[in-house]
Amino acid sequence: MDLRDTVMQLTPEKKRELAAWLLREQAIPAGAEPDAIPKSHYRFEHHPMFVGFLHAAGTTDYVDPYFRSHLGIARDTTTIGGHEYINFANYNYLGLSGHPAVKAAVAEAIDRYGTSVSASRLVGGERPIHRELERAIATIHGAQDAVVMVSGYGTNVTAIAHLLGPKDLVLHDALIHNSVITGATLSGARRMPFRHNDWQSVDDFLRDHRREYERVLVVVEGIYSMDGDFPDLPSFVEIRDRHKVFLMVDEAHSLGVMGKRGHGICEHFGLSGEDVDIWMGTLSKSLASCGGYIAGNIALTHTLRYTSPGFVYSVGLSPANAAAALAAIGILHEEPERVLQLQQRGRLFLELARERGLATGLGRGYSITPLIIGNSQHCIKLTDALFRRGIHVQPILYPAVEERSARLRFFITCSHSEQQIRQSIEIIDEEWRALRSD
Repeated sequence: MDLRDTVMQLTPEKKRELAAWLLREQAIPAGAEPDAIPKSHYRFEHHPMFVGFLHAAGTTDYVDPYFRSHLGIARDTTTIGGHEYINFANYNYLGLSGHPAVKAAVAEAIDRYGTSVSASRLVGGERPIHRELERAIATIHGAQDAVVMVSGYGTNVTAIAHLLGPKDLVLHDALIHNSVITGATLSGARRMPFRHNDWQSVDDFLRDHRREYERVLVVVEGIYSMDGDFPDLPSFVEIRDRHKVFLMVDEAHSLGVMGKRGHGICEHFGLSGEDVDIWMGTLSKSLASCGGYIAGNIALTHTLRYTSPGFVYSVGLSPANAAAALAAIGILHEEPERVLQLQQRGRLFLELARERGLATGLGRGYSITPLIIGNSQHCIKLTDALFRRGIHVQPILYPAVEERSARLRFFITCSHSEQQIRQSIEIIDEEWRALRSD
């Protein structure tokens, strides 16, 4: 049994007592030498982050809803502890993880190239399948080229940190993904959030301050991962052209979800790939793999391929992951009905939730719909109640969102049936009403 398991078995009272004791132990004892070092400075058991976790864990009698072990493929249902649940906690949006054609492509790639390319692509890890995948991604985005990396999170971090510097500015949506914030921070550029989806405030700011910076990068998401809404991208394109700035769109949750063919927010609005300077996306959602990519013009991808630390100093994407994503793109082209079915299921979930008076926040009825609870403890209680009724969904708590915005986040996939969605909304409504009446 590890430390985490031991802690989680303690009663809430014991957790609070342990946290209080650790806090006391952080102080320098009376009579100690002036240079005495608190344990919080060299022992992880006393680290403020761990102590904070203990305090949070001691506020509820309910079982930790995270890190439950799932059996089988992530799809509309999942098996946990021998019981089956309707699953709203995965982003296998198009049901391609586990698809026979994807599995066959992975097996063939492993037979041909092994389980690892065993080097960075720059020094010996390059394989034909890498470039095949990059050309396919570039085609989806109407871009000249693309470069794939081993981590979606790392793709944002390394690209932004590498392309920007101290004389530059990163303007990003207030609800942008943490990877963008981390990349901006590491770049040394000034970082400024703007009100969610408020393109007018960006326009106003740049009108007055654009000349104070060399390069300016404006970053938005295709679909926002916590709220399920999307920006007015044409307005941001106009800002990009008017103020001579770079525009970056994170399509992690919109590729395979928006547009008639699932080609993302660009297709949704009928824009050109050249209207955006940096298209970023992940391979782990609609593309049933793992990794990330940047698509854009050749100058951009050449720069990243030869000079960005996250690419140059990292092993190349594994043959299995490259093959899975490439096969998924092939199915996306051949079976656009998957995208249509996903969009239909997403709209149905949102419409039924709103009919019941459930607070769905900014959700637009695509692959993500939040249920705004506004209280972390209530989120955990409702999560537990739904789990006992056969529904698996995860709570999103502070600091991932503000406490007043604590929520349950429902991922919708094309694999969900109408019956599953109708049944789930009925149960959600019943349990949320019961919790509020207590």
